[in-house]
Amino acid sequence: MRGLSGFPSARAAVPAMTGAVVAAVLLAGCAAGGTGTRDEGPARSDAATGRTAAPSPSPSAVTSPAKAPGRVDAVRLIKNDPQVSAEVKRELKPCVADEYPIDVSYGELTGGPAEDLLVNVLTCGDAVGVGVYVYREENGGYRHVFQAEEPPVYAEIDRGDLVVTKQVYEKDDPVSNPSVENVITYRWAAGRFTEKYRTHNDYSNVAGTGASPVPDS
Repeated sequence: MRGLSGFPSARAAVPAMTGAVVAAVLLAGCAAGGTGTRDEGPARSDAATGRTAAPSPSPSAVTSPAKAPGRVDAVRLIKNDPQVSAEVKRELKPCVADEYPIDVSYGELTGGPAEDLLVNVLTCGDAVGVGVYVYREENGGYRHVFQAEEPPVYAEIDRGDLVVTKQVYEKDDPVSNPSVENVITYRWAAGRFTEKYRTHNDYSNVAGTGASPVPDS
């Protein structure tokens, strides 16, 4: 298994999307199925990524009349955000009972007065990352400031930076071993996320496909 530390080595994916202004979204205490992991985010074992992730060109405001400290109804936030693709919304359903395939992280990304919200939307069966969204808290609500919807994609907060991992599959690649992995680090500057670093890894899928040679005695 390969990948960013704390990032799953399996893969999966989703198309990119832009949007307009996000309507009012109530912030209920705990998101159904959201992990609520703080700062550096949850370490997934199966989420993955796509080829290109770009900051949302036109951030949108999400107003919220109520706020529970450190906890947001991420499912409702995603479903009411017009910048999130219809496909992601359509597939965002409970996997078991009321447990949704969503990872939620709170941490410092945009230098605002409150913690930012990072949401990873996954698939139920394989926990493949299909969408990454960042929301900045402003005026009692959350403003959409970043998204990546080209799977497989997964993001984490690393010391104030947004680190997005995308994996690319060549024909016949097993799910556990993509041929290419791109790790992109974004940093908030001048009111938007800009790319600061990029690591490109090409992997051989030969390793692990056969028996290990026996050393000469």
